[in-house]
Amino acid sequence: MTTLKKPDMTDPIVREKLAKGMGHNYYGEPAWPNDLLYMFPVVIMGSFALIVGLAVLDPALVGEPADPFATPLEILPEWYLYPVFNILRLVPNKLLGVVLMASVPLGLFTIPFLENVNKFQNPFRRPLAMAVFLFGTAVTLYLGAGALFPVDKALTLGLF
Repeated sequence: MTTLKKPDMTDPIVREKLAKGMGHNYYGEPAWPNDLLYMFPVVIMGSFALIVGLAVLDPALVGEPADPFATPLEILPEWYLYPVFNILRLVPNKLLGVVLMASVPLGLFTIPFLENVNKFQNPFRRPLAMAVFLFGTAVTLYLGAGALFPVDKALTLGLF
């Protein structure tokens, strides 16, 4: 049995909104004819048109064929994997490198518990969470930038 919220028709504000056609969200509009029949096809066709338009305007290039016998000197992953790639590249003990790479999602897993300590939503009223976020962002940017350099200059970013 579903709970149906019915409007108070004696309320003059509700009657005024209904007269203007603004009350359907107040008492719950049925999804079958309105959303499923009219809105979803518009969203689906719009998404399809956007994907086709992007494919026509900026097609993906095939590139050169892969050669299994020629390995490039510097192999780089996608840009979002630069920090963990640099961790694995810089740590001499590869087991420790894998453990450090695994600590990244574990650290992200602890963020909701750290954020839940303080009841405020303003970031300036949560100094511990803000400090952890800024430190993590700085380390990620530093490691990501270091992945673009050779191994001997990756830690100093080529400055020293």
